[in-house]
Amino acid sequence: MKVAIPLADGKLTMHFGHCRHFALVDVDEAQRKIVARNDIEVPPHQPGLLPPWLAERGVDLVFAGGIGQRALGLFAEQGIEVIFGAPIETPEELIAGYLKGSMTTGKNGCEGHNCEH
Repeated sequence: MKVAIPLADGKLTMHFGHCRHFALVDVDEAQRKIVARNDIEVPPHQPGLLPPWLAERGVDLVFAGGIGQRALGLFAEQGIEVIFGAPIETPEELIAGYLKGSMTTGKNGCEGHNCEH
């Protein structure tokens, strides 16, 4: 499984559509461990760009703090699951919590706002 996590200062950023870097993390689900991590620069922001861009890189799952409804739909069209309301932690902490089933998520950081990311 490949997980994408939008970064700011080495941790998940609440506004993935405007982040400058993503951590792309390869996870061995059977062994419940991280196999590889590659931080990549994101192209300049354009509405609707990230779902197909991440799909081209083989991403299966995205962690997000906040995400707009349109973006959720675009990720679904690409077959990418989104976990929103994720805490601001490092990629390693987020994935460890996810694999253990102990990740605590809050509400969508874009709920009630007109987020376009």
